[in-house]
Amino acid sequence: MGNHEFTILCLASYDKGSEFLREAKRQGCRVLLLTAPRTNNAAWPRESIDEIYVLRDVDGKWDDTELINSVSYVARKETIDAIVALDDYDLEAAGLLRDHLQIRGFGETITRNFRDKLAMRRRAWDEGVLAPDYVHLVNESQISAFTQRVPLPYIVKPRGEASAIGVKKVTSHEELWKIFEELGDRRSWYLVEQFLPGDIFHVDSLMYEGKVVFASVSKYGKPPFEVMHGGGIFTTRIVEHGSADEKDSLKANEHVLKAMGLRYGASHTEFIKSHADGKMYFMETAARVGGANIVEMVEAGTGVNLWAEWAKIEIAYGSKPYKAPKPKKDYSGIIISLSKQEYPDMSPYNDPEIVWRMNKAQHAGIIVSSSKYDRITELLDAYQQRFYNDFYMSLPAPDKATA
Repeated sequence: MGNHEFTILCLASYDKGSEFLREAKRQGCRVLLLTAPRTNNAAWPRESIDEIYVLRDVDGKWDDTELINSVSYVARKETIDAIVALDDYDLEAAGLLRDHLQIRGFGETITRNFRDKLAMRRRAWDEGVLAPDYVHLVNESQISAFTQRVPLPYIVKPRGEASAIGVKKVTSHEELWKIFEELGDRRSWYLVEQFLPGDIFHVDSLMYEGKVVFASVSKYGKPPFEVMHGGGIFTTRIVEHGSADEKDSLKANEHVLKAMGLRYGASHTEFIKSHADGKMYFMETAARVGGANIVEMVEAGTGVNLWAEWAKIEIAYGSKPYKAPKPKKDYSGIIISLSKQEYPDMSPYNDPEIVWRMNKAQHAGIIVSSSKYDRITELLDAYQQRFYNDFYMSLPAPDKATA
């Protein structure tokens, strides 16, 4: 660290990561925030931020040269010790800046394993991670070979999006070739992979010095892809402790994170347990905490706040010991729906297990916590039907991320 105040620059082109910023300040850091014009007036914890810089963007992306020049200008006066991306869409910018300014942390090469779904797939296969078959949507003979060896349906994915944005399910070869033609010169930015019916799990982890020091396994209700593209209500819950699903997910998660090269930080990794063979197949991973208020859900069941612990890891980063808090072994679950009311009345939901309520326009959401797994299942199942009656509405899936 030297003799100066440890300085951490956080990149946030979307409104996320307030608890990370608070914890960094609690740890005695000088906290800098780089954000975009549309999120400059977000409810940032300004008492925890020493300087806020605003850099114009185009469609949610900063220009590389302008980004490098702007942050290099800041670095004339600020001795930046760490650069952290608080959202998926800022990972590439953070890697670019780390490489350019030679600041510790992973650069563009490892970043690609977490942001480019094609690179992620190839890395997984190269490292022996069990994952669905895939093909880059470029070479016609390779695509034809894929369609001959892999049965329908398929999933077409953009390489650089997140949260199931831009993902399409394809049920015929004719439909696939039509998409191929419609994409034109943009086709190299997509891949096609095998669709595996199954149950989807996510593992939310903390890494320190290449070891998983905390991990919590949860299971989605309806898959996020189906919720986004087909409508429905989002749920997820912590799985039974000691279950085969928990053990298999934890083992697969360690394999994936080692393969991708993550040594420090937080991760959110998804697996599908195939209905056909019962095996855990790797779907995707991200070098950040989970979205959709999963952080709050995990904290309700384990007592561990992933944002805060991630901040501590970035500050320690091999220069001093870090020990993850011992998690409690309770259970928790979350339910979220778009709401037809701007600010829905949640007061009729008054069970004592409720520990969090969503406060966001056009949304209804609840987190429940209990020492009993069955009680979480009972509550979420009951709330799901009530949410459909009281709040539910659906909108078309977005083509790109929104703030």
